[in-house]
Amino acid sequence: MPFSLIPFLLLAIPAAEIAVFILVGGQIGVLWTFAAILATAILGSILLRVQGFQIVNRLREETNAGRVPGRELGHGAMILVAGVLLLTPGFVTDSLGFLLFFPPFRDLIWSWAATRIRFTGSMDGFAGQFGKTGQNGSRNGRDNVYDLDPEDYESHDRQNDGAVEDGSGEEKTSPWRKP
Repeated sequence: MPFSLIPFLLLAIPAAEIAVFILVGGQIGVLWTFAAILATAILGSILLRVQGFQIVNRLREETNAGRVPGRELGHGAMILVAGVLLLTPGFVTDSLGFLLFFPPFRDLIWSWAATRIRFTGSMDGFAGQFGKTGQNGSRNGRDNVYDLDPEDYESHDRQNDGAVEDGSGEEKTSPWRKP
């Protein structure tokens, strides 16, 4: 979207919301209009929670399979925008928010956006964040444990059997040092 359209949208959306509020309020009354706005906000928060957990599970499945979860990330972003639109008071934003909760509509947007977005990257280390581990138990399939021999390092431990100075000249025993 060109940046020149953003100021127009910042004026057009609230103007459209005010016009729809006046029309709906004139037909069903002020209290029913407020009730409808509250109901859409509650329904939107429920849908956001349910579909949000579903998308997190699909993200986990894709990363565990070793694939980049581009489509799932796109759908997750659209679900987040849908939740924000439904929590924003207004019938125009609620309509857009409800549309974004329908997977066929998200797929339509995704098919348009996927031609403009390129996902690249490596799954090394990424899948481990979601619980996938290599054969030897390390996150990225490589063994990152290094065993050192006593001659490979030096200990700078004091000779006072775990006592540590606290700055006042007194020595205190630290629970982190062996006695």
